[in-house]
Amino acid sequence: MAKEYKTIREVVGPLMLVDHVEGIKYDELVKIKQANGEERIGKVLEVDKDKALVQLFDSAQGLKISSAKAVFLGHGIEIKLSPDILGRVFDGMGRPIDGGGEIIPEKVMDINGTPLNPVARDYPNEFIETGISAIDGLNTLVRGQKLPIFSGNGLPHAKLAAQIARQARVRNSDEKFAVVFATTGITFEEADYFISDFKKSGAIERSVLFMNFANDPAIERIATPRMAITCAEYLAYELGMHVLVIISDITNYAEALREISAARKEVPGRRGYPGYMYTDLASLYERAGRIKGKKGSITQIPILTMPEDDKTHPIPDLTGYITEGQIILSRELYGRGITPPIDVLPSLSRLKDKGIGAGKTREDHAETMNQLFAAYARGKEAKELATILGEAALSDIDILYSKFATAFEEQYVSQGYNTARTIEETLDIGWKLLTILPRTELKRISVEKINKYLPKEE
Repeated sequence: MAKEYKTIREVVGPLMLVDHVEGIKYDELVKIKQANGEERIGKVLEVDKDKALVQLFDSAQGLKISSAKAVFLGHGIEIKLSPDILGRVFDGMGRPIDGGGEIIPEKVMDINGTPLNPVARDYPNEFIETGISAIDGLNTLVRGQKLPIFSGNGLPHAKLAAQIARQARVRNSDEKFAVVFATTGITFEEADYFISDFKKSGAIERSVLFMNFANDPAIERIATPRMAITCAEYLAYELGMHVLVIISDITNYAEALREISAARKEVPGRRGYPGYMYTDLASLYERAGRIKGKKGSITQIPILTMPEDDKTHPIPDLTGYITEGQIILSRELYGRGITPPIDVLPSLSRLKDKGIGAGKTREDHAETMNQLFAAYARGKEAKELATILGEAALSDIDILYSKFATAFEEQYVSQGYNTARTIEETLDIGWKLLTILPRTELKRISVEKINKYLPKEE
């Protein structure tokens, strides 16, 4: 039986102090009952001897502490799960907001998850086709990987996220594939864009959406990604599905973390963010992966907007440490009308080598990828040189590389938000672009593959 306490001492902003408590645990859920029957929810942030510090999910406005009771529920935040969650839209706390009925749970799970034995992890090595050339061809996504998108304010990461959610699939497989999409601190307009896009394309049928809005309390923002990942764990490990988790925007999540840390008067770390932010982010990202003996997998794409486009900012910096690469969006490419504006050179997928090649994509994938990277890097150098010294200063071969770089951005990277390319189409476009360069320059591809795949001159 849950105990009721009438010993609420004070309320400061979203924080509440309850005195003379016993047997209370960190992260425990608290119900605040008022004399008029109104209820509010909070969770335990800190326990010190017989005092408990509670963070409210709702505003403390109008709360009469003299008559209010705090009921400690004995468990953390939980989410109700069943196969019926597919195709549904929830708020940040897992309550339905799509007009459908409540979920009748088959299982109730704690959103903080359970520790996983590292030995039980299986290595990610299966290719996921997103239909986007800059990702599939050059920074390949692998099943069970965590690959963030580093964006900036005003860049179209929402469109890219919706495109990946719409198009992503596991090739040559009839295994069930689901998308769990969580938003933290976004506007109603952005949320409406995602929901209508998913409904229009029919992707909603295999998706679960968790929507946390900008006007929701900060503490709810902390819970939303965990709701989504717990839901993904259920779909992957209980129902054997392959799940892609997209979380947008991690920057808002980190801001909420900083806000709560400041409310608790903790000593700040870099730029005011709490010192434990690395650990906190890792507790989200590290829940991606595959488990030996289980059919399902969880692949994560967290999206974050870099403040002032600065990739040394603590949020992208720590994220880059934990995750297996990053996809970086470029403001320069966006300004030139390249869609999606993915800057392939600083982007990286650390696990791509394991997910490509014969039997997974195509035998020529690795070599063409290396050649395209090398040629594009040299082409960009040539273009920068031409900007400084003028076109006349370039050698004949540099002019060809410069031409290649322009064609590469316009034909390979730029494909719009509604085009889904198969990996074969992506590789063929790569080969077609390589015809701009003389054969002698294709030093990273074997002669057999050049003879086999390089388009013959008309």
